[in-house]
Amino acid sequence: MTTIATVGVLGGGLMGSGIAQVAALNGFTTIVREVDDASVQRARTSIEKSLGKAIEKGKLTEQGRTETMGRLTFTTKVADLAPADIVVEAIVEDLDLKNAIWKELNALCKPHTIFASNTSSLTIAAMASAGGRGDRMVGLHFFNPVPVMKLVEVVKTVTTSDETFKRAFDFAKALKKEPIAAKDNSGFVVTLLLVPYLLDAITALERGVASVEDIDKGMMLGTGYPMGPFTLLDFVGLDTTYKIAEIMFDEYREKRYAPPPLLKRMVLAGYYGKKSKRGFYDYSVEPPVVSKLGL
Repeated sequence: MTTIATVGVLGGGLMGSGIAQVAALNGFTTIVREVDDASVQRARTSIEKSLGKAIEKGKLTEQGRTETMGRLTFTTKVADLAPADIVVEAIVEDLDLKNAIWKELNALCKPHTIFASNTSSLTIAAMASAGGRGDRMVGLHFFNPVPVMKLVEVVKTVTTSDETFKRAFDFAKALKKEPIAAKDNSGFVVTLLLVPYLLDAITALERGVASVEDIDKGMMLGTGYPMGPFTLLDFVGLDTTYKIAEIMFDEYREKRYAPPPLLKRMVLAGYYGKKSKRGFYDYSVEPPVVSKLGL
């Protein structure tokens, strides 16, 4: 069984930079590919900032940061991922875009290289044939923020070999994560159960069941959740949630995955959550206040 020593990360956004950070932190030579120089710099800065916070909390030394950054290489060229023993894709939830890059990588990477997608809603089977190596294709779904969250869903599709699944599972453990095995269905385990809960919260708000603040407080104090559904929606991104819900509704054709009208209106208005400073809460002020949604 081939040892994983070099990790390629396709995409350096919030998830990709987090995956790259934990890979480099745990001793892997890591290559991060982004589309342009500005995106490369944002990915590098994001990792440096995250490592700085770890130092402030006493979880990392200055030497540890230097060694971690030393294992990281950033590039705009897909071809630079060729030496990787595993490539983890963490780009937008666009199947055509993902498959185009998998096809390109298949011609570049070594025969033993594993292709792994961090998708949360698309099926791995939908990418396996495009990648040209169905037996070496898996899902590796990390959770945000990657350096903090322990869970990784390892997804085996119908064509994934047992050896590939084991290598991917062991790789997740080597990142000091807690992997679980998941079936290749849209949403896997966590998203499958989480999305209806988040959409139900929006529907409850539309129907006047309670306010944003009281629904959040109710779920936190009543169920012990660390944050309420609207805070979580703002954190995940309303545009991301909307896209995932549409993908899952298309897969299952069940009403519980259909995006509520309010979610669509907010996304059209540019209310994406924390990243746009406005979602169910207004983050342009401190502390954040509930947004005016015209309900």
